[in-house]
Amino acid sequence: MDRELKRSIILDNYQNPDRKKVSGEDYIKINTRNVSCIDNLDIYLRVKDNIIEDITFEGEACVISISSTNILINLLVGKTKEEGINIIDNYLKMINEEDYDKEVLKELLVFDDTSKQPSRIKCATLSANGIKKFLEDEKSHS
Repeated sequence: MDRELKRSIILDNYQNPDRKKVSGEDYIKINTRNVSCIDNLDIYLRVKDNIIEDITFEGEACVISISSTNILINLLVGKTKEEGINIIDNYLKMINEEDYDKEVLKELLVFDDTSKQPSRIKCATLSANGIKKFLEDEKSHS
Protein backbone atom coordinates (compact mmCIF):
# COMPACT_ATOMS: atom_id res chain seq x y z
CA MET A 1 0.00 0.00 0.00
CA ASP A 2 1.54 3.31 -0.98
CA ARG A 3 2.12 6.17 1.42
CA GLU A 4 -0.61 8.45 0.03
CA LEU A 5 -3.28 5.75 0.24
CA LYS A 6 -2.27 5.01 3.85
CA ARG A 7 -2.45 8.70 4.70
CA SER A 8 -5.85 9.02 3.04
CA ILE A 9 -7.30 6.02 4.95
CA ILE A 10 -5.91 7.25 8.27
CA LEU A 11 -7.23 10.79 7.77
CA ASP A 12 -10.64 9.60 6.62
CA ASN A 13 -11.05 7.41 9.70
CA TYR A 14 -9.96 10.32 11.91
CA GLN A 15 -12.14 12.98 10.30
CA ASN A 16 -15.19 10.77 9.67
CA PRO A 17 -15.15 7.95 12.23
CA ASP A 18 -18.36 6.01 11.66
CA ARG A 19 -18.10 4.25 15.03
CA LYS A 20 -17.70 7.37 17.21
CA LYS A 21 -20.78 7.62 19.43
CA VAL A 22 -21.89 6.80 22.97
CA SER A 23 -23.83 3.55 23.20
CA GLY A 24 -26.60 2.27 25.44
CA GLU A 25 -26.93 0.55 28.77
CA ASP A 26 -26.43 -2.99 27.46
CA TYR A 27 -22.81 -2.16 26.54
CA ILE A 28 -19.68 -2.70 28.62
CA LYS A 29 -17.61 0.51 28.87
CA ILE A 30 -13.82 0.34 28.78
CA ASN A 31 -11.70 3.43 29.31
CA THR A 32 -8.40 3.58 27.46
CA ARG A 33 -6.19 6.44 28.45
CA ASN A 34 -2.63 7.41 27.71
CA VAL A 35 -1.44 9.47 30.67
CA SER A 36 1.41 11.01 28.67
CA CYS A 37 -0.83 12.68 26.05
CA ILE A 38 -4.39 13.66 25.10
CA ASP A 39 -5.59 10.13 24.21
CA ASN A 40 -8.60 9.26 26.37
CA LEU A 41 -11.22 7.05 24.71
CA ASP A 42 -14.20 5.24 26.15
CA ILE A 43 -14.97 2.09 24.20
CA TYR A 44 -18.45 0.56 24.35
CA LEU A 45 -18.75 -3.16 23.59
CA ARG A 46 -21.73 -5.44 23.29
CA VAL A 47 -20.95 -9.15 23.20
CA LYS A 48 -23.71 -11.74 23.02
CA ASP A 49 -23.37 -15.52 22.64
CA ASN A 50 -19.62 -15.18 22.01
CA ILE A 51 -20.17 -12.72 19.11
CA ILE A 52 -18.96 -9.12 19.18
CA GLU A 53 -22.28 -7.56 18.18
CA ASP A 54 -21.27 -3.91 18.33
CA ILE A 55 -18.47 -1.59 19.39
CA THR A 56 -18.45 2.20 19.46
CA PHE A 57 -16.19 4.78 21.07
CA GLU A 58 -16.20 8.34 22.34
CA GLY A 59 -13.55 10.71 23.58
CA GLU A 60 -10.59 12.80 22.60
CA ALA A 61 -7.40 11.50 21.02
CA CYS A 62 -4.80 12.06 18.32
CA VAL A 63 -5.17 11.11 14.66
CA ILE A 64 -3.41 7.75 15.06
CA SER A 65 -5.41 6.73 18.12
CA ILE A 66 -8.83 7.64 16.69
CA SER A 67 -8.20 6.23 13.22
CA SER A 68 -6.70 2.96 14.53
CA THR A 69 -9.63 2.57 16.94
CA ASN A 70 -12.23 3.16 14.22
CA ILE A 71 -10.58 0.79 11.74
CA LEU A 72 -10.04 -1.91 14.38
CA ILE A 73 -13.57 -1.90 15.72
CA ASN A 74 -15.03 -2.00 12.22
CA LEU A 75 -13.03 -5.19 11.71
CA LEU A 76 -14.11 -6.71 15.02
CA VAL A 77 -17.89 -6.28 14.76
CA GLY A 78 -19.54 -9.59 13.87
CA LYS A 79 -16.55 -11.70 14.88
CA THR A 80 -16.34 -14.20 17.71
CA LYS A 81 -14.28 -13.25 20.75
CA GLU A 82 -11.57 -15.68 19.59
CA GLU A 83 -11.48 -14.16 16.10
CA GLY A 84 -11.29 -10.70 17.68
CA ILE A 85 -8.36 -11.70 19.88
CA ASN A 86 -6.63 -13.20 16.82
CA ILE A 87 -7.05 -9.96 14.84
CA ILE A 88 -5.73 -7.88 17.74
CA ASP A 89 -2.81 -10.27 18.35
CA ASN A 90 -1.79 -10.01 14.69
CA TYR A 91 -2.16 -6.22 14.76
CA LEU A 92 0.06 -5.96 17.86
CA LYS A 93 2.62 -8.29 16.27
CA MET A 94 2.69 -6.06 13.17
CA ILE A 95 3.20 -2.93 15.29
CA ASN A 96 6.01 -4.69 17.20
CA GLU A 97 7.68 -5.91 13.99
CA GLU A 98 7.00 -9.59 14.67
CA ASP A 99 5.65 -12.16 12.18
CA TYR A 100 1.92 -11.67 11.60
CA ASP A 101 -0.91 -12.75 9.28
CA LYS A 102 -1.54 -9.87 6.84
CA GLU A 103 -4.78 -11.47 5.62
CA VAL A 104 -6.69 -10.78 8.85
CA LEU A 105 -5.67 -7.13 9.20
CA LYS A 106 -7.19 -5.58 6.06
CA GLU A 107 -7.18 -1.73 6.50
CA LEU A 108 -5.15 -2.00 9.72
CA LEU A 109 -2.17 -2.57 7.43
CA VAL A 110 -1.99 1.24 7.08
CA PHE A 111 -0.20 1.18 10.46
CA ASP A 112 2.57 -1.21 9.37
CA ASP A 113 5.21 1.55 9.61
CA THR A 114 4.23 2.63 13.13
CA SER A 115 7.32 1.05 14.70
CA LYS A 116 9.44 3.61 12.81
CA GLN A 117 7.87 6.26 15.07
CA PRO A 118 8.20 4.78 18.58
CA SER A 119 6.28 7.67 20.12
CA ARG A 120 3.21 6.59 18.09
CA ILE A 121 3.16 2.93 19.16
CA LYS A 122 1.13 3.67 22.29
CA CYS A 123 -1.35 5.73 20.23
CA ALA A 124 -1.80 2.93 17.71
CA THR A 125 -2.21 0.20 20.33
CA LEU A 126 -4.17 1.90 23.13
CA SER A 127 -7.64 0.69 22.11
CA ALA A 128 -6.38 -2.67 20.84
CA ASN A 129 -4.84 -3.44 24.23
CA GLY A 130 -8.00 -2.37 26.11
CA ILE A 131 -10.31 -4.41 23.89
CA LYS A 132 -8.01 -7.44 23.98
CA LYS A 133 -7.90 -7.40 27.79
CA PHE A 134 -11.71 -7.25 27.93
CA LEU A 135 -12.16 -10.07 25.39
CA GLU A 136 -9.65 -12.29 27.19
CA ASP A 137 -11.25 -11.61 30.59
CA GLU A 138 -14.70 -12.17 29.10
CA LYS A 139 -13.51 -15.41 27.47
CA SER A 140 -12.26 -16.75 30.79
CA HIS A 141 -15.69 -16.05 32.34
CA SER A 142 -17.64 -17.80 29.57
